[in-house]
Amino acid sequence: MILGKLWHSLMAQVNKIANIFWTSDPIAQMQYEYDLAVSQLKEGREGLEQYRALVERVSRQVAGNQQNVARLEANIKAYLAAGDRDSAAKFALAMQNAKKELEENQAQLQLHETAYNNNVAKVRHATQKLGDVRNKITKYDAELKMSKAEAEMAKLATSFNFDVSTDFGQIEQVINDKISLNRAKVRVASDLSSDGIADIQHEQAMQNAMADQALKDYEVQMGLVTPETAKVSEAAKELGPADKVQQAETTK
Repeated sequence: MILGKLWHSLMAQVNKIANIFWTSDPIAQMQYEYDLAVSQLKEGREGLEQYRALVERVSRQVAGNQQNVARLEANIKAYLAAGDRDSAAKFALAMQNAKKELEENQAQLQLHETAYNNNVAKVRHATQKLGDVRNKITKYDAELKMSKAEAEMAKLATSFNFDVSTDFGQIEQVINDKISLNRAKVRVASDLSSDGIADIQHEQAMQNAMADQALKDYEVQMGLVTPETAKVSEAAKELGPADKVQQAETTK
């Protein structure tokens, strides 16, 4: 019982492997079956030729029997015409046996001719079927290759849709992420570069004011200007054009 189960399991695996090879390349399998059928048909044709030789041999025997019967019949007539009944009787007995043999050979010839004609019809039909199979192999091979190409094109067309689920879509997402990261780096650098600008500007303004005051002090020390003039000048700098006009009118 255990051996039987093991045998069935082994045969199941063998059948599985056979099915894999069977379905992996169906066109090659069809071509193999076609070539095998052609080989068998060739062997059948050779057998048919040998069988036809047998038919021809039986046909020659029938022809010989017919000639023998005709010869014996001619001898019987000749001896009867000569009045030799004993000799005619002997030839009559020989002709009787010859006719029996002729009938047997004719029946055998008819049987062989019928069998030969049937086999010829079968070979012709098989040849026609093989021609149809050959055309189908060519057709199926072309259709199978075309369907594979169509399937690949359809799959390729789907992958060209830049969807997130496709490879192209994922690649596009990676590219967009890199672009966003690069732009973010530029923005961060720009934002960081603006830190402390106000302090720097304020410090520069203070330095300018201090430099201007130092210059005024130097001018006063050198007697280039008086403190009063320096104050007036300072006030003039602080007043705008409209204020200057109003101040001049008031002074008048």
